[in-house]
Amino acid sequence: MVLQSALRDFATLLARIGIGAVFIAHGWQKLATLGIDAVAAGFEQADVPLPTLAAWCAALVELVGGGALVLGVLTQLVGVLLALDMLGAYFFVHAGNGLFVDQGGAELVLALGVSSLLIAAIGAGRVSADHAIAQGLMQGRPRGRSGTRRS
Repeated sequence: MVLQSALRDFATLLARIGIGAVFIAHGWQKLATLGIDAVAAGFEQADVPLPTLAAWCAALVELVGGGALVLGVLTQLVGVLLALDMLGAYFFVHAGNGLFVDQGGAELVLALGVSSLLIAAIGAGRVSADHAIAQGLMQGRPRGRSGTRRS
């Protein structure tokens, strides 16, 4: 049981780091490499509503959310936001283009979206800021039935 728990925590950590790194790269690409104006123009061409706002939202959710996944901060919220980001990418850009990336397909957004959703569902694991924060809060919580700390 201990080995299974440790393996799960290790696998969750690796998944968070890998998925988070890909999101960081894509968010950085939107902000620094391509530029928000180019991303917004692409979004406008794909009929994304409010393309400039959507470009900023996608870039920031991917960059900041990717970093949060790596650290394991607000993991469940961030996982849902990243999954929604990928859902939008799927419906506005990739749906109808098949599966393969080289044909404009959805394989990357599907993999990232469902991975983010899975992390949101299972949580960050013990090797995370979320766990450290929860442990800190638990240590400061009163013990005993009466709500007072026992000596």
